[in-house]
Amino acid sequence: MYTQERTTMANLVVGGPVAVNSYDNAIVAALVENRPVMLVHAFNGGYLRPAELKEDSHDKGVKLATALDPATKDAQGHLWHITPAGFFGQRPLYFIESAAGQVSPKPAGAGGVDDGRGDDGAPKPQRRRITVHQEAPKSTADAVQVGLPDKVGDKWRGKNGAIEDTQLWVVTVTPWGGITFVPITHPDAILGFKDHAVATDSEVRLTYNWGGDFTGTVINTFYPRLPNEWSVPYHHVFT
Repeated sequence: MYTQERTTMANLVVGGPVAVNSYDNAIVAALVENRPVMLVHAFNGGYLRPAELKEDSHDKGVKLATALDPATKDAQGHLWHITPAGFFGQRPLYFIESAAGQVSPKPAGAGGVDDGRGDDGAPKPQRRRITVHQEAPKSTADAVQVGLPDKVGDKWRGKNGAIEDTQLWVVTVTPWGGITFVPITHPDAILGFKDHAVATDSEVRLTYNWGGDFTGTVINTFYPRLPNEWSVPYHHVFT
């Protein structure tokens, strides 16, 4: 069914009690290898993309698109990094970072200090993160923005002074092979859509997590797909 080589990690547990088996290579690649993936919605197959793809945009939100146009694909607007960001108790935390508009920083000079380097020694790129509004999901205002930590608006900065507070997510693997996102600033909320409408150009919001079974959480269940798998049908998970 998949052409992607399967991982040998057969029992990785991420953010919850559900084990990720070797079949879910895209989830493992997104969470462990930090490879960019598409976040495809379980309900209608649409994918998340920033409303604005440019690197200098920090005050726009996220929407659900149902067609992958060339401009979005060329700008990598369909791809996201789910980047490890420490722990909350024993639960790992992640940033949801857009591959669109990322900035490659200049190399640090001799004796200079930068924000860290990857395994290959190159400076890490600056990526715009999904940031949650402090008052979400109470307000009808735009509840998420995509921007660099020091560029988003004041209400999208951490309440306790740490700009990352509103950008940290608990990622939970669902029994049907998808993932859900819970912001640590709003533990009773999940990543959803305005008016619970999962349709073309639906705006991403935080919505209260009513719990329940699949139908109760379908508004925020996504399937990570590797870039070379983005056109694979998703309905197979129900058969």
